[in-house]
Amino acid sequence: MNLRVVPLSGEWVKSSLSSPNTDTCVRLMKIDGGVALDDSKRPDLAPLRYTRAELAAFLHAAKAGEFDHLLEG
Repeated sequence: MNLRVVPLSGEWVKSSLSSPNTDTCVRLMKIDGGVALDDSKRPDLAPLRYTRAELAAFLHAAKAGEFDHLLEG
């Protein structure tokens, strides 16, 4: 399935840890075959799209701390 042609017909979801008074956040939307990822600060850019397996692998790695070094000073 080509996720680039799947319509964006759901609702965007943002982290509960995002600032409640702003719409500058990374958002996700469930789409057929995967998930779309959007930066609300850049509505001019097309959302990135990932399969469920790709997002699951990323979340698993993030929960395991594999990317924590990217947040260091």
